[in-house]
Amino acid sequence: MEEKITMKSKLPELSIFFPFWNEEKNIEAVTLKALEITPKVADKWEILLIDDGSSDKTLQIAQKLENEHKNVRTISHIPNRGYGAALKSGFEHSKYRYIVFTDGDLQFDFSQVERFVEKIEDADIVIGYREKRRDPFKRNIFATLLKIWDFVFFHFFYKDIDCGFKMFKKDNLDKIMPLRSEGAMITTEILAKAKAKNLKIKEVGVTHLPRKYGEQSGGNPSVIIRAMLETFILFWDIRYKRF
Repeated sequence: MEEKITMKSKLPELSIFFPFWNEEKNIEAVTLKALEITPKVADKWEILLIDDGSSDKTLQIAQKLENEHKNVRTISHIPNRGYGAALKSGFEHSKYRYIVFTDGDLQFDFSQVERFVEKIEDADIVIGYREKRRDPFKRNIFATLLKIWDFVFFHFFYKDIDCGFKMFKKDNLDKIMPLRSEGAMITTEILAKAKAKNLKIKEVGVTHLPRKYGEQSGGNPSVIIRAMLETFILFWDIRYKRF
């Protein structure tokens, strides 16, 4: 019988992972914050640092943190493969019953993981939405277009499809495997396949902070073209039940 989860009792076990790409100025702060917060929400836990082929010192700092903290593990891609590939590595290497990830750019407050813990008992997936999005105007336009795009192709609508703060029950995550997207359409793939499998999804508001260090890649033309191609592949997979 699965344990009842409340904030009076912590999760029995939790895998946390962060995708990083050239985040040498953010990775240590992200990891130390998680090390501070996680024991408050889980009895048994691990933190995975996913370096997606960074060209700066991100990997070296990740390896240093791994050496200093027994619950921290580093996974590295060489060369860079994309945001979706980083998430897939996180999912594949997570060993515990509950899994949560946030982006590694310090734009989310990891202490708000408690909001996800409170909802995960009655859901298969809990997805965050940014209560006030702190992104450049162009990225906000792309986010609106993504909502329309996904509604047309996959007939779902959520407040913030690509919010980089999500929690899963591992058993139900396994039902939507394998994930194919290597780029930005990974979050659409997760939600579209979850809908196809009738998984229960809940939304929770989170604080979004301005990016202080590093560069965003979501608006790059190559990222957009790759996302369009991945959409067509995903549409084909779902239509013909190829997963």
